[in-house]
Amino acid sequence: MSWSCGRVVLAAACLIWLSGCETSTKLGDLFHSKPDDQATSALADATAPDPATTGSVGSPPAPDDGLLGSDPSDDLALGKKQYRAGNFGVAERYFRRAVEFHPRDAEAWVGLAASYDRLRRFDLADRAYDQAVAIIGPTPEVLNNRGYSYMLRGDYRRARSTLLAAAAKDPKNPYIRNNLDLLDKSFRGGKAVQ
Repeated sequence: MSWSCGRVVLAAACLIWLSGCETSTKLGDLFHSKPDDQATSALADATAPDPATTGSVGSPPAPDDGLLGSDPSDDLALGKKQYRAGNFGVAERYFRRAVEFHPRDAEAWVGLAASYDRLRRFDLADRAYDQAVAIIGPTPEVLNNRGYSYMLRGDYRRARSTLLAAAAKDPKNPYIRNNLDLLDKSFRGGKAVQ
């Protein structure tokens, strides 16, 4: 009898702890990526004054705004670190753990989707993007990353419509503009973005 009471108390304590762990829905440059090459980076470095890379849009979150990831040893922060280092398989594991523990964390879902894109697991990337959209809606950041995902697949029609939807929401965003330019160059050259 005392064993089941202890389990109930433990479960209640976990739920109370988890209720305080949800993150803000602000998304910025999620990973401050180190591009493989200027034209094909999946996520951009927000510190660059003129972003020549593509991917997540700029403006990192305000300092100390309560986002999960402020602790350098949490799964989200470790996922970002591994993603920036180009260790996409390891990043995927951290992001997957982050979404398992915090299923309403849109930033973790976008990180997971971006990792799946780099691992060329587009079926899983689509699921992760769907989860992010269900949490925060079709923000310019999510649409931009999803459009880039379609470019990686060589699906120019869906990439164009998705990136144009992102541009309609944030027309001055340089990352979205760069992705549209990259799409035009790839389409004219007949090459898929790698």
